[in-house]
Amino acid sequence: MNSQIITILLPLALAIIMVGLGLELTLKDFARVGKHPKAVLVALCCQLIVLTSIAFLLCKLLALPPLLAVGLMLLAASPGGSTANLFSYLFKGDLALNISLTAINSVIAAFTLPLIVNFAISHFLQDGQQITLQFSKILQVFSIIIVPVAIGMLIRHYSPRLSEKLNKPLRIFAVIFLVLIIIGAIVAERQNIGEYISQVGIATALFCICSLCIGYFVPRLFGINSTQARACAFEIGIHNSTLAMTIALTVLMNTAIAMPAAVYSIFMYIFAALFGLLLNKFAAFTPTEVETQPN
Repeated sequence: MNSQIITILLPLALAIIMVGLGLELTLKDFARVGKHPKAVLVALCCQLIVLTSIAFLLCKLLALPPLLAVGLMLLAASPGGSTANLFSYLFKGDLALNISLTAINSVIAAFTLPLIVNFAISHFLQDGQQITLQFSKILQVFSIIIVPVAIGMLIRHYSPRLSEKLNKPLRIFAVIFLVLIIIGAIVAERQNIGEYISQVGIATALFCICSLCIGYFVPRLFGINSTQARACAFEIGIHNSTLAMTIALTVLMNTAIAMPAAVYSIFMYIFAALFGLLLNKFAAFTPTEVETQPN
């Protein structure tokens, strides 16, 4: 990709998308966590511990090349995308819980993502491969995630009408930008794309399936009701792949590291839709839950 596009336009476009995420959030979304502490805690543990461990195991078991392994770990460390809220709405998840999870996940990721990526770099890359996530770059990651979200929240707080007007255009922009960045990454690596897909395709497909299944069934094992478990599943299964690709291209300056997120973006919407349809079909054959007690 052109260096100016990578260093200027990508972060700017991502910032606009993260502002759009902030437009959907309020301080009440963070405060609401206290109403469902069990569901939030289980979902965050799945996101930060279980999925990161599974991504690491997939890298090892499938013997992914070092750069692609770092890319998969970067994807695992990325928070849920705002599209998770849409899937939660379509497939009868707890939308309020989903929004709260997106809010707190985005804040936590500003701190955990650099730690996980630095671990992946030190573990998978040899000393000769000069890719690091130093303190200045960590601040860059923090600013990419937190600052635009905060701006979006301020706009919603002080100008609700403007927030409503901007919400839909920014959602459309987010989809278009995701498609363009995937195409750009593929074009930049067109000579290696076939090899990359063959190497990382199975890993990303398995990771997507694991993310959705863990996001739903682990909360259910802890007694969390189906509606909240669906919210957890979509929050955990639909990663912010746009963020992962932008960090790979602008902060780590490596197109190969962006490939797992690019391939995952293709799988996740298909698998998430199929997963939601299966949950709805299965729910039709099970007794209706009495969901009166908060988790």
